[in-house]
Amino acid sequence: MRDYGHAMARLSSFDDNHTFWGGNLIVGRLAIGHVSPMVMNSLRWGIAALIMSAFAMPQIHKDWPAVKKNWPILFAFGAVGFASYNAFLYSGLRFTSAINGAIDQAATPILIFALNFLFFRVRASLAQLAGFALTLAGVAVTVLHGELARLLSLDINFGDLLILIAVLCYSLYTVTLRFKPKLDWRAMAMACFLGAFIASLPMVATEAALGLAMLPHDLTGFGVIIYIGVFPSLISQILFIRGVEMIGPNRAGLFINLIPVFGMILAVVVLGESPAGYHAIAFVLAIAGIALAEWGKPQET
Repeated sequence: MRDYGHAMARLSSFDDNHTFWGGNLIVGRLAIGHVSPMVMNSLRWGIAALIMSAFAMPQIHKDWPAVKKNWPILFAFGAVGFASYNAFLYSGLRFTSAINGAIDQAATPILIFALNFLFFRVRASLAQLAGFALTLAGVAVTVLHGELARLLSLDINFGDLLILIAVLCYSLYTVTLRFKPKLDWRAMAMACFLGAFIASLPMVATEAALGLAMLPHDLTGFGVIIYIGVFPSLISQILFIRGVEMIGPNRAGLFINLIPVFGMILAVVVLGESPAGYHAIAFVLAIAGIALAEWGKPQET
């Protein structure tokens, strides 16, 4: 019963986490015309770092020797997994739908597995490989909009490609969390948020130099910033860091496939997007992939 309770607690935290991440896709679309991608990306991490500092500073002071010693990797976590991931995600959402963006992110588990095997020789079971394959098929259906001719003519949506680059960034972040220094979660989160904010500043400068920067200027813009600063940034990242500690990067990556569930629902309800037939096929493949891979996970000894 204790194991069952722990398992349910893990699943519950991942459900809440990926609901927020599904919402990140929606506000990324809502933000168009209200705040530019790089400004939004920078403000979200600035807000997360500011809120975190309100109760993390005593712990940062306590863990300062470890933070100072490990600042390069902590900065890299924030720069790649947080700032770069969202920069590519928000840019991609300007060229593709939130539904597509949700399903594209189902590529994360297969990339996590591939990177784990490539760098650390972490193996997966046959059932997990089959699950990964189903997931990859679902992403391919989404990127190609259900039309094989797009692959043959290399006519692939630019926004989907940007989101897949974002997925690569987050996959790299996830597999390298094994090198996370022994820090209290508050110090770890604060260091990563600050790293993300610092890394986002050159992105904002580039956007401004191109004449594309836009500060939030209405209720929608400010609402988007507040939501992403608190929920996908602050709460989701803390839950994910803790989740990887509890169940490992391969299994944690599988639960990112819950993003299509919440992302598609929210895209239809909030944005009024209309799902196409290929979305249903991709959705089923993504969910079947996570179910099969989770069922076939190697037994813990």
